[in-house]
Amino acid sequence: MRYFLRSLFFLLFIIAFLPLQAQENKNASTGKISGHIIDATSNQPIEYATITLFTQDSNKVVNGAIAGQYGLFKITEVPAGNYKLQLTFIGYQTKEIPNVSIDKSNSNLQLGNIAMSIEELNLKEVTVTATKSIIENKIDKMIYNVDQDVTSQTGVAIDVLKKVPQVSVDVDGNVELQGNSGIRFLINGKPSVIFGSNIVEVLQSIPASQIQTIEIITSPGAKYAASGPGGIINIILKKSTIEGISGDVSLSGGSRLENGSINLNGHHKHFSANVFFSGNAQLPSNTLNSSRRITEDPFNGQSTLLTQEGISLFHRDGFQSGIGLDWDITSLDNLSASFGYDYFENNNSGGYTRNFVVKDSLGQEVDNSYDLVNNESLFHSPSTEWNVGYRRKFKKEDEELEISYTSSEGNNYSHYLQKQQYMTPDSVYSGSKGDNPGKEKESELSVDFTYPLSGEISIETGINGVFAPIESKTDVYILNPEFSDYIFSSSQSLSLKYKSNVYAAYLSTSYKLFKWLDAKTGLRYEYTDPQAFFSNSGDVEIKSYDTYVPSAIISHSFKKNNSLKLSYSYRIERPEYRDLNPFVNASDPKNLTTGNIGLKPEIGVKFELSYNKFFEKGPMINATLFYRGNKDDIQSFTKYYDSFMVGDSTYANVSVSARENLGRENNFGLNIFSSIPFTSKINFRTNLSFYQRYIINGVLPGNNVQGFNYRINANGSYQVNPTFVIELFGNFNSPRVNAQGTMPAFITYNFALRKQFFNKKASIAVTATNPFNKYVNQVTRLNGENFSLTNNRRLPYRSFGINVMFKFGKIEFNKEKDHEDINLTNSPSDNQK
Repeated sequence: MRYFLRSLFFLLFIIAFLPLQAQENKNASTGKISGHIIDATSNQPIEYATITLFTQDSNKVVNGAIAGQYGLFKITEVPAGNYKLQLTFIGYQTKEIPNVSIDKSNSNLQLGNIAMSIEELNLKEVTVTATKSIIENKIDKMIYNVDQDVTSQTGVAIDVLKKVPQVSVDVDGNVELQGNSGIRFLINGKPSVIFGSNIVEVLQSIPASQIQTIEIITSPGAKYAASGPGGIINIILKKSTIEGISGDVSLSGGSRLENGSINLNGHHKHFSANVFFSGNAQLPSNTLNSSRRITEDPFNGQSTLLTQEGISLFHRDGFQSGIGLDWDITSLDNLSASFGYDYFENNNSGGYTRNFVVKDSLGQEVDNSYDLVNNESLFHSPSTEWNVGYRRKFKKEDEELEISYTSSEGNNYSHYLQKQQYMTPDSVYSGSKGDNPGKEKESELSVDFTYPLSGEISIETGINGVFAPIESKTDVYILNPEFSDYIFSSSQSLSLKYKSNVYAAYLSTSYKLFKWLDAKTGLRYEYTDPQAFFSNSGDVEIKSYDTYVPSAIISHSFKKNNSLKLSYSYRIERPEYRDLNPFVNASDPKNLTTGNIGLKPEIGVKFELSYNKFFEKGPMINATLFYRGNKDDIQSFTKYYDSFMVGDSTYANVSVSARENLGRENNFGLNIFSSIPFTSKINFRTNLSFYQRYIINGVLPGNNVQGFNYRINANGSYQVNPTFVIELFGNFNSPRVNAQGTMPAFITYNFALRKQFFNKKASIAVTATNPFNKYVNQVTRLNGENFSLTNNRRLPYRSFGINVMFKFGKIEFNKEKDHEDINLTNSPSDNQK
């Protein structure tokens, strides 16, 4: 398979340069018109201006565009002829450019800078609004516009992700993309250490009101780092570049979640700034837990039944804050910088009773005992991050150089404490506690360059370095029951230092192939140099390795707004902090959890065939067939031990869950997303996912499994009037097959309504989540060598919430985003702008 994939890529890479010759014979009956719209006084770019192309004589509309970032626009597929351009934007005089000609000798018309003059009127406060689709299907990604999602306004990032096409989220906040949890999360296009320690905590702590869009990239190109076999999810936080002062304040209160955010933007001529603060809390709630584990001794036939019944009190909170600056030094040079500080924490405490029943080979009971366990665990993580970027544009259209440096640092702290006691007589007989402070850093330096060769051909290239050291310390204390004191255990305590440096370079090209196919192919090379040190065993030898990462997209558009796209990507999942951390959490002394420093990287390949169709009057459908194969698949795996040594302490009759390179996993799936506006007021959306999973178990050879998984959700909205909307959302996830059994099925549903006031500057939204069911029952079944385990959690999920939002500023401009050409007829630089 390795040689086939390499051969496939190099064949595509060679084909990438065929258009250089074919371009000379290209049919020149169509062309393109491009330009740069600027303010006549300040020479600053004018974003979002409307450009309309008319025939010169009959004044018939032929085509058009919306100016993007930096005021750039491009109109493609223009037939030969004579035209005039009309440029309009709020607050500016309409501008016309007559006698714009396209012919064989002039098929690529570059108009350069086009100056627009401010209209002479006293503009105080103006609000311009237009309907924005909740889903946008871009060339290499899908965008979910969060501000159009009413039912998520009082929630957090997790609540939004539940509705995003091809994404599934369980009730604990674990996220999968096309059935894969190996996702690379980004914030504003940048990596952050906050995702390395505990992804769920971060996603549960970002208020939905602070999120502008979520980008889903299932087949990343060569420009993206190779991490994440499942793909990339990029969370874009709110900001604005509209002239003047603007912002919004959002406050939410509820029976389960509370959050708030403030976002302030300022933009004047060459300079803009953004400041935000957002916080979130999940109120204390009790979760009911029960488990039943049966173990068999294959030598003497003895069986042990362990049952646990208890309750735990859980609480979570956190906040994010940041400042961003952007300065147009000249019309060609831009400098940006940002700084952020974040904090996340959770606390879980409770107790449960345990019952041991031991039977001999004849089924006769030989032991029956009860005891009680009290435990607590907590986690908190403050982190800082900053980045600076420089962008240089050149006189040649679409030529661009970008240099960026990002750095983030997180301090993670985990703690557990547990005491075990007899119920008769009431006396403590055992216990332990552990403290696990850790630190992780990630610094990234990137240089990217885009260069248009000619016409439809463009190349991207760049270099990248990522430096990620990790430090972890474990201090374990064993309870002395006689003196009720915890004594430091040097044999169980340890420290870890881990470093992974990744050096990368890439080359990508976009072009027209055989005049009817649009293509983009690329190759990325990454060299990984890992190092590790254990206090108990010294240096751990981990070999450096090379990774070649090919990617390809080929697409074709048909008549009547439908298209077909085939893509291929190659990905790698390097173990992260939470995977490697050797800290043994013994808060439940019969069910231990730990990391695995010996993990190898996971390798994944993916093929996608996607069909997209836009119908008249608004309906659309997107269907994606995919195959994903993962080698050395990283998953949590549970083993049972009669006795398990941690330092000088022995844990009897215990199961241990750790991250393992499980083996190989193959998935074949289908995702269907559709949006149907039945009337001008009623809209209905569905998101369906189906996939067949095959797992080849390398930890326990011969224990291979397969299973069918599916997810169905539906969202309906009714626009009662321009300022009042009602929405309903329902989601069902089937039981999910894993290497040792099944993860639980679950149903969630939401009701919401939003009313806007004061010319849509203020709004109130009311939501209800699972109002008719207090708990979501989560039944997990695992099977392993000589044991079976059934765990049932009754998770409190019913909640009610209210959100109040107020927007302020001189000008608020919510434009309807232009649909990017999903068939690669525009150059890649257009798609980035």
